[in-house]
Amino acid sequence: MPLTTRPLTRDDLDKSDALIDEAFGEPPSGTTPPSADDPPRPGYHAFGTFDDDHLVARLATRGYHSWFGGSAVPSGGIAGVVVTAERRGTKLLDDLFRVALDDGLRERGEAVSTMFCTAPGIYRKFGYEVISSYDTVEVPAVALARIGAPAGVRTRRATPGDFEAVCRVYDTWAAAQNGPLTRRGPAFPADAKAYIDAFTGVTLAVDDAGDVIGFASWRRGQGSGDHATLEVSDLLALRGDAYRALWHVLGSFGTVVGQVRLHTSGHDVARLSLPSAHWKAVEREPYMLRVHDVPGAFAGRDWPVNGDVAFSVAGDHLGTTNGDWRLVIERGKATCAPAAAPDGPVLTPGGLALAWAGAQTCANLRMAGHLSGGMENDQALDRMLAPRPIHIRDHF
Repeated sequence: MPLTTRPLTRDDLDKSDALIDEAFGEPPSGTTPPSADDPPRPGYHAFGTFDDDHLVARLATRGYHSWFGGSAVPSGGIAGVVVTAERRGTKLLDDLFRVALDDGLRERGEAVSTMFCTAPGIYRKFGYEVISSYDTVEVPAVALARIGAPAGVRTRRATPGDFEAVCRVYDTWAAAQNGPLTRRGPAFPADAKAYIDAFTGVTLAVDDAGDVIGFASWRRGQGSGDHATLEVSDLLALRGDAYRALWHVLGSFGTVVGQVRLHTSGHDVARLSLPSAHWKAVEREPYMLRVHDVPGAFAGRDWPVNGDVAFSVAGDHLGTTNGDWRLVIERGKATCAPAAAPDGPVLTPGGLALAWAGAQTCANLRMAGHLSGGMENDQALDRMLAPRPIHIRDHF
């Protein structure tokens, strides 16, 4: 009987949960499993491939917006990709990704999709490439204890009434990067009390005018001594002295914990305030991106300079990006349409993802095998695509 790939329904929940448990392990004891009676998860869409009545592969997409080039770009987050053990390596993901991306993401205007992965090589076939990673780093608390409290910035504990101020700091920081989720929309309910209650504390950095210019959200964890850890989910600020003020508070735990563990990515400017070179990566999860709709991806964000350049894409296994394209940028807005690109640069699908995200220059793409053909448009592409820091702050 031929394989069938379709959206999953509530009637498929038990089969889907069993497949997830098979791949990722059973949930912790005491965890309440999802029920078919639960309301639908906003922005969540699951797809499965069936062999007769047996679910043999599944994945889910989540509706997000990500900051790229100062614009909030609709983007689909790919999660929970699973193939049953006996069918791995049999190309079941081909049709699954084709249906999920084309029938799912494109219909909702999500021209790009992103994912965390443990094996990037599996997903390069589908045009995904690593643009950054979600990192966990450790800094000895005793090193932070040497950071003095700066003048002109005070710290205090946040209350639910500070939620909008915290969101403004995050939005200002995130809009200046490439990659962070907007933390708006159905996946991020605006529940101020739930946000504050999720942490042991949220510490604010406040300037002389009383404005919130930074925050750190942290959990104390268990125990004390050299092996105890203070977990920091966010450490973000809009000024260097605000970073130092927040590090100073975190360093005050140096008498009871051995290290501060921070979730971060890329070249975090928070590191510039540290007095030592301590910054030990203890976990790193690659973050991949695919451009699925070329015209939609370029039209969906702002661009810093005007330009007109032709390029080609070749080798897309899913077929949606292959062809010759002409990119025209005027007054910050782009149009990208099919057009002849004789002897111009040729990008792989992964190279397109890296270039669009601003993660690599043309020179680096050529060295990595993601760009070939004529070099006369390389400088124009670099100038138009304008790489900027890439940061990831949310795991899904």
